[in-house]
Amino acid sequence: MTLQPVETLLAAVLVLLLGHLLNRLIPPLAQYNIPAPITGGLLFALGLLLAGSSTGFSLEFDVTLRPVLLLSFFAAVGLSANLALLRQGGKRLLLFVMVLAPFLVLQNLTGLLLAWSLDLHPLMGLIGGTITLVGGHGTGAAYAERFAEVHNIQAIMELAMTGATLGLVLGGLCGGPLAQWLIRRHRLAGADGHATEVQPSGDGDAAPISAASLVPVLAAVLIAVLAGQWLAELVSDAPVTLPSFLWCLLLGVLIRNGGHLIGLRLNDAAIELISGLALALFLAMTMMALNLASVASLAGPLLLILLGQVVVVLVYGGALVYRAVGRDYESAVMSAAFCGFALGATATAIANMQAIVQKYGPAPQAFLVVPLVGAFLIDLINALVLTGFLSLPGLGG
Repeated sequence: MTLQPVETLLAAVLVLLLGHLLNRLIPPLAQYNIPAPITGGLLFALGLLLAGSSTGFSLEFDVTLRPVLLLSFFAAVGLSANLALLRQGGKRLLLFVMVLAPFLVLQNLTGLLLAWSLDLHPLMGLIGGTITLVGGHGTGAAYAERFAEVHNIQAIMELAMTGATLGLVLGGLCGGPLAQWLIRRHRLAGADGHATEVQPSGDGDAAPISAASLVPVLAAVLIAVLAGQWLAELVSDAPVTLPSFLWCLLLGVLIRNGGHLIGLRLNDAAIELISGLALALFLAMTMMALNLASVASLAGPLLLILLGQVVVVLVYGGALVYRAVGRDYESAVMSAAFCGFALGATATAIANMQAIVQKYGPAPQAFLVVPLVGAFLIDLINALVLTGFLSLPGLGG
């Protein structure tokens, strides 16, 4: 049985609703920020696996809309990149970025070394590196799709989704203990109370979402998607190329930061809505079509790579990040956020910080810097690092 594009979209929406229900009913899923499409999609895929093994039932999906959703997500990420906000982060923002960028290289080198030692394809090392751990499910799916087309690596999409999901859990488990160890070891001062999150203000429109505010954002997203696809095709024969989704991201940045010249103001809430919805539907479509049986053979080696990455993250966070950004209480809180970035996602990073400040006191600078880095800076730096790695001999993706 094959579902047509609109039927596949409806199935993805239902899977998304199922994921939200599961996250409400099972507290650990929400505690570790497991995305709703991941939980719903895994349960759906498991149901299909059981139905297929017991009755022979199979279900195919027409995923024509999936690439458009992925490109729309990256275009919206670019539109959220308000470069005017960077100066508000000050010295601590600069230091955090400077210590984060070399780590992305180290994480990929660690993944490649572990993949080599386990006799896996080198690109599996990048999948167990910044592609899924820093990039998350969206970046993981984008590169997995590319690797599957170019190198025909078995079950690469399933493994990318598995790696990103495990990364969220591991990032949530590691951040709090590291920060508490730093606070106790260095006897850092933290007043009792709750953190006051500092939300940066910029030139974006913070008005409630309406049709009038949503339409310009939707137009900007679609322009970035179409132009990004055109540019990717135009330079496809160049020695070093960028995939379509990175062109869409860069064009989104250009539209957001050059739009003020023609009076363009984009609603930040509308950007976040389109970005979140596009990614959620894309992940739901991806997860519900997973072949879980094919994951089992490679899940063990992938887990070994991830456990190796956890060790690197804890050492780097405790030894370098804490010292680089100030050696104070705010630095310890940012070290917890670093674990979230390095293994999970921005949501994991912020959740780690919230757990610490609720116990030890507010860290307003950390709550300013971390969302700025997570909103777009880390994605841009990661894209540059991955482009460099994929240009190396033997890794061309």
